[in-house]
Amino acid sequence: MLFATVFFSVFFGLYVLALLLLVWPRPRLAGCTATPRVSILIAARNEAATIERCLRALARLHYPAEQLEILIGDDASTDDTREIVRRFIADKPWFRLLPIRQRLGTARGKSNVLAHLCRAATTNYFLITDADMALAPNWVQTMLAAAPAGVGVVTGITTAGGNLFGRLQGLDWLFGLNLIRLLTDLGLPVTAVGNNMLVTRAAYESIGGYEALAFSITEDLQLFGLIVGQGWGFRNIIAPGVLGVSVPQPTLRHLLQQRKRWMKGAGRLPWQLVVLFSSYGVFYAVLGWPALLPLGTISVLYAGKVLLQTLFLAITLRQAGHRESMGVLLLYDGYLLLMSLAVLAYTAWPGGIWWKERRYRWAEV
Repeated sequence: MLFATVFFSVFFGLYVLALLLLVWPRPRLAGCTATPRVSILIAARNEAATIERCLRALARLHYPAEQLEILIGDDASTDDTREIVRRFIADKPWFRLLPIRQRLGTARGKSNVLAHLCRAATTNYFLITDADMALAPNWVQTMLAAAPAGVGVVTGITTAGGNLFGRLQGLDWLFGLNLIRLLTDLGLPVTAVGNNMLVTRAAYESIGGYEALAFSITEDLQLFGLIVGQGWGFRNIIAPGVLGVSVPQPTLRHLLQQRKRWMKGAGRLPWQLVVLFSSYGVFYAVLGWPALLPLGTISVLYAGKVLLQTLFLAITLRQAGHRESMGVLLLYDGYLLLMSLAVLAYTAWPGGIWWKERRYRWAEV
């Protein structure tokens, strides 16, 4: 009983602290009046179902087209990705399609495509996104405003849309990324997210580029860690101008494959974030321990967790300029519990990692 009392006191204390940090006033991002040339980089492999949505969003950016170069690297797609891109960019000279067929150094897969695109880029700012993302119209200038001199990498905020399954995935994105933002604001380097990221050329070249790095299936986390290790500053920001909406994983199997890949990088995350995420599993283990707590206490503790979690998500949605119904917010806790158990089981199951229709052995990534 003493352990349960101490654990729940710490758990809810940390939650209240997180909520206070969430609403604590932050300095506003300085408006970016300059419009330097920037490179937007997209690695694409078999993205026929999603890439036109991404390109349409980029074509609607509120940024001078003459100051943009948008480079799409086709990673040996076997579907209609190349044809869709060619048709879309035919009258848009600031877009360019690059076929990627050779390896640079040690890079493989997405890292190899990005290595080629960074070499082809002609600007001092690399904005990196994925082919299944749709970015906000003010994405470029808001990301630039968060990258003054000395800052090498900036991460925006991501969610997902679509049906109920997709919207719950979107809440998962928002919840995790805002926890990361809170730790970042405290000066703790956690990670960057490769579907909504800015990297300066100087920071990227200071680590030798992807072609000089050991292969990793979590290339964004690897890049972030090495850049921060070189002394560059880092920012994680949440604002409507940097909101990206991803196409959700269509099935449970696809989602588990994605999360198994993410779990490979979990061992490199700071212990503070690992403790925060692990506390969720411990919460249910202690809450459900036989004969440890009376039913009334269990009900109160569970209701308290759902209340604080819903507040955290509601504030995050407001900060990101996104909306979600209260019903979906209340469903999130059940989704989180079931997905956590499924991901742990799927990750422990022997087998490799499928990513972009390629299979990687666990030991090599």
